[in-house]
Amino acid sequence: MKNKNIKILLVDDEQDILEIVGYNLSLEGYQVITASNGKDAIAKAKRELPHLIIMDVMMPEMDGIEACENIRKFPEMENTIITFLTARSEDYSQVAGFDAGADDYIAKPIKPKVLVSKVKGLLRRLKETETENTTLSVGDIEISREEYKIVRNNQEIILPRKEFELFYLLATKPGKVFTREEILEKVWGNEVVVGGRTIDVHIRKLREKIGDDFFKTVKGVGYKIEF
Repeated sequence: MKNKNIKILLVDDEQDILEIVGYNLSLEGYQVITASNGKDAIAKAKRELPHLIIMDVMMPEMDGIEACENIRKFPEMENTIITFLTARSEDYSQVAGFDAGADDYIAKPIKPKVLVSKVKGLLRRLKETETENTTLSVGDIEISREEYKIVRNNQEIILPRKEFELFYLLATKPGKVFTREEILEKVWGNEVVVGGRTIDVHIRKLREKIGDDFFKTVKGVGYKIEF
């Protein structure tokens, strides 16, 4: 996955932290979304479905611990990496964070280059998780990446390779809107795509074979799948 397709949600009530950390992450090509409190973080996480969340603990309105607990309740956030960026080093704070569903801690202050290196390390975990998840269960559908097989209600559905890869991609993050650019990159890669309606045609075929209700078009953006 290229950096330009990776979304990072940065949450802190200190504007200078948002600006400095956000700037350095943007230099690496990441998409950076910011929030200034826990409530705002929950709303933006649900809307943007980031790959990584870097969040302060002590914030107004709702702290990072409570926000993390709420975010972890979203099924589509199961594999999102959440790390706390905080000056608090007490053991009880770290324990509370891990109990709430955090994956790691980054202590303030931290040099920008060190932070970027830490972020790259965290995102490698995401790639490892994606590699391991070769079988998906979404709704009443079982998807086997290794066998290129889809089973629904004990009935096998045969799909051509590109249709399967497109369906598998959308199913990895139900509710996430995949842009046309993301779909072309991840499904077709460097292959030459003939005609601008290639994705639309494949979506239409998937609707016919799997069910029209699953696939949602977000006009001018791309597609998502909902179960």
